[in-house]
Amino acid sequence: MKTEIKSTTIIGVRNKRKVAMAGDGQVTFGDMAFKQKAVKVREFDTDKGGVLGGFAGAAADALTLFEKFEQKLEQYDGDLKRAVVELAKEWRTDKILRQLEAMLVVMDKHYSFIISGDGNVIEPDGSVVAIGSGGGFAQAAATAFLQTRKYSAKQTAEKSLKIAADLCIYTNDTITVLEIT
Repeated sequence: MKTEIKSTTIIGVRNKRKVAMAGDGQVTFGDMAFKQKAVKVREFDTDKGGVLGGFAGAAADALTLFEKFEQKLEQYDGDLKRAVVELAKEWRTDKILRQLEAMLVVMDKHYSFIISGDGNVIEPDGSVVAIGSGGGFAQAAATAFLQTRKYSAKQTAEKSLKIAADLCIYTNDTITVLEIT
């Protein structure tokens, strides 16, 4: 039986002309919490503005994919859509990359994408995108917070991830939040 290292829950929120992404810090190995302060979100700088990215799944695999995504983003001059499609193609067709077990979510001011290893690129409807084991909890909470119109994108992402941490055993409340305006 293969024991997986998991890194989970990422949420991205677009609200009031700002984009925020938050990730929890927990990494599990089988049924053991292995690390509490991992950083699973980051900002990629481009000439066209900032891009936020986050990962869920096997940490080493996801970091490899972040590297590949950054190369694609540079290769296509910050064109997020093109970089995402080209990464998904390479991920699906390359023998080594195809074995990686992770999901990525990337966002800029205009677009949000979920990228998976089977070649799927999903552009979700709406202003919230979430992945990982606590993603459903975080997405539901964010949707409710946005309906109140009280909170910024950054506040919504952080509050939603805290709720997910209360409900999901693979999500903790050591949260990293990034924002682009």
